[in-house]
Amino acid sequence: MKVRRLLAVLMATLLAGCGTASPAAPGTASAARSAPTGAYPVGVRTFTLDPTGARPLPVTVWYPAAPGGVARGRFPVVVFSHGLDSLPGLHAPLTTRWAAAGFVVAAPAYPHTRRGAARFSRADVRNQPADGWRLIRHLVLLGARRGDPFAGHLDTARFAAAGHSAGGFTTSGMLTSGHPPRLRAGIVIAGGGLAGAFAGPSAPVLFVHGDADPVVPVTVGRAAYARTPGPAAFLTVTAGDHGAYLTPGRPGFPEVLAATTDFLRWTLYGDPTTLHRLPPAAPSPHTTWLSRLPTP
Repeated sequence: MKVRRLLAVLMATLLAGCGTASPAAPGTASAARSAPTGAYPVGVRTFTLDPTGARPLPVTVWYPAAPGGVARGRFPVVVFSHGLDSLPGLHAPLTTRWAAAGFVVAAPAYPHTRRGAARFSRADVRNQPADGWRLIRHLVLLGARRGDPFAGHLDTARFAAAGHSAGGFTTSGMLTSGHPPRLRAGIVIAGGGLAGAFAGPSAPVLFVHGDADPVVPVTVGRAAYARTPGPAAFLTVTAGDHGAYLTPGRPGFPEVLAATTDFLRWTLYGDPTTLHRLPPAAPSPHTTWLSRLPTP
């Protein structure tokens, strides 16, 4: 009964509202290595997964680019999930910077929670983790498909899931018992856990939450952090609301960008030097840090 009541509270909180240099040399994908240190130009590709199916999924992909296509090398992949009444493009200030740092970022527009959905349904969040896994399987196929622009450029053994608000709950829902080990990490921004989350192969999770969030209270994120059995960290944005800190120029954005990027570098590239930067060496008036990550 207590478990059911807790889940009901979490879902009710979630459904209340959401929304919104010079190129570095790429490395190989098979082993831990140094992450790129420069910035790539960023390319954009769009496609619709299962366009005639029951749940068509428009997808926006940002990727490290070079003249004529994708930059040389194989890049880890981040699946980014938007919040209620939102769209992938509204998160471009963050996702394009991840792509510039050496990640392919694939962002689906979910069929019943995206802005402009014909049949909007907040309750459909519970179906979105399966959509995320459907996208991962499709990207694995693209990475091996002769003639596809992404062929040979996706490190399909190294995925992370990330998301904001409802997308944060979607992310936690992808980290359930039985998930393939190719999902190496999660980033939950202004979200929390779904039933059965944070099980299966151990994957580090980074939580980002404003301590003045009026939509998903910070206590929901902290409860999810407490439930994670493996390495985890919690970045609190002081006086942060439901996501203004994801906007360049707003308090907390530089710290959130630095922490999430270094977390991805550590978990997906296996670059041990980036773990030394978690938390950032310089204290910030805009954020505080709680960690159960390994000691460098």
